Amino acid sequence: MHIKTTSLALSVLFCSGLAAAADQPVIGLITKTETNPFFVKMKEGAQAAAKASGAKLLSAAGKQDGDNAGQVTAIENMIAAGAKTILITPSDSKAIVPSIAKARVKGVMVIALDSPTEPADATDALFATDNYKAGVLIGQYAKAAFAGKPAKIATLDLFPGHPVGAQRHNGFMSGFGLKAADAKSNELSSSAEIICMADSFGDQAKGQTAMENCLQKNPDINLVYAINEPAAAGAYQALKAAGKNKGVMIVSVDGGCAGVKNVKAGVIAATSQQYPLKMAAMGVEAGVAYAKGGKKVSGYTDTGVTLISDKAVKGVDSKDTAFGLGACWGNK
Repeated sequence: MHIKTTSLALSVLFCSGLAAAADQPVIGLITKTETNPFFVKMKEGAQAAAKASGAKLLSAAGKQDGDNAGQVTAIENMIAAGAKTILITPSDSKAIVPSIAKARVKGVMVIALDSPTEPADATDALFATDNYKAGVLIGQYAKAAFAGKPAKIATLDLFPGHPVGAQRHNGFMSGFGLKAADAKSNELSSSAEIICMADSFGDQAKGQTAMENCLQKNPDINLVYAINEPAAAGAYQALKAAGKNKGVMIVSVDGGCAGVKNVKAGVIAATSQQYPLKMAAMGVEAGVAYAKGGKKVSGYTDTGVTLISDKAVKGVDSKDTAFGLGACWGNK
């Protein structure tokens, strides 16, 4: 089932004065939500970079993943406010494309952060984690940790059709040694080892409900893949309530400070750390350069991924939580 998008009111926040100086670069940042810690950190990175470079930052966020109508409104508002560069994490990789095309026709440079559009060249550039690789790393970790023990897997996914959700899911399967689609596919692969697949929308409460439903159907699950750390935290709460938290491994993606703390506490066995602060800062820097020199960035820039775990496994490179806490979401 595909999520139905609804129009939500977005607040556009001005990080400097009400009116920008004539020669001050105006850059817009549109995230999927303003409550997910990942996007909170992304906004912090953009704000810091804008302040350092003397740019004016406009920011907007929807209430939840899938708010395409809200992102369309935000694009229109930012163009009207004079933005010459817009950074966006697309909630709907296809539906947002016509609005992006209209912005580009008007000379606005559009850079996707974290999530590509479909097609990817609908934006001028993409600054993002290699999400397939992130999935592969936690899949490889789980495979090595299981050491031949049969796996009964639950996947707590984003929602159908989203490229980031598909890339992480299919990458995890590939890393675990299961047949899966490649990084170009937006479809979720499956196998006999995956005994429950559920949508979490990257949300802790929804992740907990999804895990509860999976346990009702398949109480012998022993491995959980979670699209992100909020979903992983929800899964853990469901497992703990069922008395199964000590017998089930959880692996995830994000590497946020709270998530790394959960790795240290044993809630999550391993997570692939990405760097949203870096994505946003690079986007602002590119926007300032475009405003001053007129040169647009293009193509895909990999902003890096690191496997974090305090229980290293043979054959899989990783860093411990001391490193993870020092670097969580671009702090270093």
